[in-house]
Amino acid sequence: MNNVIKCQWSTKTELEEAYHDTEWGVPVFDDTLLFELLSLELCQSGLSWHTILKKREGYRNAFEQFNIAKVAIYNDDHIAQLVTDENIVRHKAKITAIINNAAAILKVQQEFGSFSGYLWGFVNHQPIVNGWQQESEVPASTPLSDQISKDLKKRGFKFLGSTTVYAFLQAVGIVNDHIQTCFRFKPCCEAIPEDSPVS
Repeated sequence: MNNVIKCQWSTKTELEEAYHDTEWGVPVFDDTLLFELLSLELCQSGLSWHTILKKREGYRNAFEQFNIAKVAIYNDDHIAQLVTDENIVRHKAKITAIINNAAAILKVQQEFGSFSGYLWGFVNHQPIVNGWQQESEVPASTPLSDQISKDLKKRGFKFLGSTTVYAFLQAVGIVNDHIQTCFRFKPCCEAIPEDSPVS
């Protein structure tokens, strides 16, 4: 597959390439996976994505496979244990933010039925397909990520500025930012199943 065109950011490491080739930009509707990716994106702030991907299994183990209801009731004892866990980034504020955000997601689920429904509602349940020609065109944030970041903060979410939110939107396929010549651009456009909430 040496002649296959890919988004250039993904070719730095094997982990990033595998993530790009199988997950990045594929529409996600499962609340647990959305919580996982939201948490990983906020942890990435100030670090490389490769660092976070290397610790992904560590995060899954530390946060009980990102079980939202379980994480939402983590207490100070859990936090004290997590800040000593070498399998994750031992950043107390980020760890606390994940726990805080799990509780915030539960409230969103009560109001909207699902975290997925809430998020996809911002784009009228249809992915934004940008079709960039080159990576230099891809923005770090947009008015949409500004809007969602502001609303998340209003709902009590932490560590989710506009740039982090935009990276999350790209990751979960709410925005398809594969360059148009990337071999994953079209599959991600076609990845919405017929029985999905956005079909």
